[in-house]
Formats: sequence, C-alpha cells, structure tokens
Amino acid sequence: MAHLEFVTLEVPDRADAERFYATAFGLDDRLRVRSSDVPTSGFRGFAMSLVVSQPSTVDSLFGTAVEAGAKPLKPVAKSLWGYGGVVRAPDGTIWTIASSSKKETGPPTRKIDEVVLQLGAQDVAASKRFYVEHGFEVTKSYGRKYVEFAQPSGRLSLSLYTRKALAKVAGVSPEGSGSHRLFIGSDAEPFTDPDGFVWVAAKEI
Repeated sequence: MAHLEFVTLEVPDRADAERFYATAFGLDDRLRVRSSDVPTSGFRGFAMSLVVSQPSTVDSLFGTAVEAGAKPLKPVAKSLWGYGGVVRAPDGTIWTIASSSKKETGPPTRKIDEVVLQLGAQDVAASKRFYVEHGFEVTKSYGRKYVEFAQPSGRLSLSLYTRKALAKVAGVSPEGSGSHRLFIGSDAEPFTDPDGFVWVAAKEI
C-alpha cells in the first residue's frame, strides 16, 4: 500500500518560511520547503489541514500563525462539523486548522493529531482511479465529491475534493494558474497525477 512521507513547498524565501512554520505550527520533517520563484497565481489547487482534538488547540495554532505573518481567510468559528479556521501562510500556502469537537476535552495543548494534504481535482472519480492504480487504498468515498485514502505510516493523510469545493472550504476563488509549488514525497515510484501534482520517491531525497 502506497503512503505519503512528506510534502515540499516551494517558497520565495526558504529561511523566512522555515521560521514561519517553526513559530506557527512547530511541524517536523513531514513539511519541507525549498526556494523557488516559479510563476504561480491565485488558488494553487491544494490546501494543508491540521486536525486537532479541541477548540483551544485550534485557537492557539491559528493565533501563532497570524502573529507570525499569516493572513486569516476564515476566522475560527463553530460549524455543523466542529470548530476551525483558515489562514494563508506568507508563502501563499493555505492551511485549515480544525477540530471535530466543539467543546474542550482536556487541558490546553498544541498537539497536532493529523496532517492532511487536500488536493483539488477537476474530476475526483478519475483521480481516485488513478491513485488506486498507483497503490493507494480508499477508506472513504462520496461519489465524485470527496475521497480519503488510508495512510498506514501515520505521518500524513491524503484526501481529494473537487477544486471548486476545496476552494470554498478555504475561502478563496477557485481560479488560479501556473505551478502548484508543491512536491509530494511517498514510498511509491515517481509520478504526476491528472491535475499536475508531482510525486517524488522519498528514498531518493
């Protein structure tokens, strides 16, 4: 079964991005950055998601991200599914921070339970078939709208939305062009998916 190992974001300034992510989220080597000025504009077709256990953790991570220079796209708030908010990092990457719980379940913490790479697909069903053919196992699927894949390593999870739906979740226009500025590392052989997302072999990095 194929699984994710890390994501690499292409950023205007590597040192600035490393400082931001260390201050905002404290992520480990699941997130990597490298300098690039490859052209891109608008929505890049993906978002990163931090899943946490309770509202106070959402508030803490959202707050440190904004203090470190992120732009709020959606303020933290309760919803039908839980509690969360969305920010855009200084390098342009969109981050959702969410908890399925609307109430505190324990003492305050900054623990991140799950990191999810959310990809926006033009055709979710076609992309689902593509990923299954490349060794990924589906755990949830809602027709042509949403797919989750199993991640036995526990390091990163992968989900597919329609591009329009993911942009709506993020609070941005779905329009965009140019590079995704994203490389995805996995234990699978290198490939490029139907929407142009580039996967690299982790063992070669």
